[in-house]
Amino acid sequence: MSNIFIISGPSGAGQDSVIRGLKKEFDLDKIITTTTREMRPEDAEGISYYFISKEEFEKKIKEDKFFEYALEDNGNYYGGTYAELERVKKNQKPVIWKIDYKGVLNAKKILPEAKSIFIHIPFELIRNRLEKRGESEEIIQARLDYSHGWYENENIFDYKITNEEGKLEKTVQKVAEIIKENL
Repeated sequence: MSNIFIISGPSGAGQDSVIRGLKKEFDLDKIITTTTREMRPEDAEGISYYFISKEEFEKKIKEDKFFEYALEDNGNYYGGTYAELERVKKNQKPVIWKIDYKGVLNAKKILPEAKSIFIHIPFELIRNRLEKRGESEEIIQARLDYSHGWYENENIFDYKITNEEGKLEKTVQKVAEIIKENL
């Protein structure tokens, strides 16, 4: 058994909302991803992400500091460091790891015992949810294009949970049950 649970889904699927709901159910830890994206007002260094420059990220790639990383649709790098992996492996709490489908492909090679959960929504709802966020048409189209990867690779996931419109609590409960069954 593993205490690491991968949460993955396309933009707009609700992974962050599911994770917030899980925090009400469990004392969780998480693998904190390193990224080159700009901090948002709601972000906190070392809690939301580790924020570094693109140059520093690329240097760490050359130094083999990442066990997985990806250059995502927004032009930013996201990755998990070996140091972060070692930190959470020592933990007894359930550990949540939010990564994209490319990261899941890599993670399953390194941590085959980790359980991966695809937070699924019908593809046609992605645009609606991104529009509600106020995203630009350029960003919406890029994220829609990138989203195809989840649907084309859904067989890599151990579980697939559909986050139905207006039923977030039900989705959170299904993911909580998966965590309880696998601890």
